Amino acid sequence: MIDVIVTAALWIIVAALALGVARRSTPLLRESTKEGSVEFLRLVPRMAIGVLGSGFIAAALPQDFVVAWLGSSSGVLGIALAGFAGAMTPGGPVVGFAIAAAALKGGAGAPQVIAYSTAWALYAFPRLLTYEVPILPARVVWLRVIASLPLPFIAAWLAMLLGKP
Repeated sequence: MIDVIVTAALWIIVAALALGVARRSTPLLRESTKEGSVEFLRLVPRMAIGVLGSGFIAAALPQDFVVAWLGSSSGVLGIALAGFAGAMTPGGPVVGFAIAAAALKGGAGAPQVIAYSTAWALYAFPRLLTYEVPILPARVVWLRVIASLPLPFIAAWLAMLLGKP
């Protein structure tokens, strides 16, 4: 049911934005629709590969290993390992979320997967080296990383506190 609500809300937002752009300029609406369609067509195959890939990753992961090291009973060590894995994961959302979904399918606990996703989103090491350090002063980047280090643990703890997702 929540999926239907979210989908409907997103379509309402798209319609409102399209209406706003159309009121400004019809050629702008045409150009925006064209660019949005091209971007959609570029993204769909990547998402499909990610979804299929997560199924293959889940099948390839040894379930006993995942349950032992990242399962619900792995505690703080499992959360720390998941956070480290998230920080070391290269690639964009298709890779990161596919691995998270595969870990869930393979028996990882929700708090551990939340820690993985949070660490991946905040400070994926390959992204830090590729994008942030060349653009920002290294001191700023590393201060941001250090300041955000506890966040995967906090997110996992809140997940445990709020109950099983």
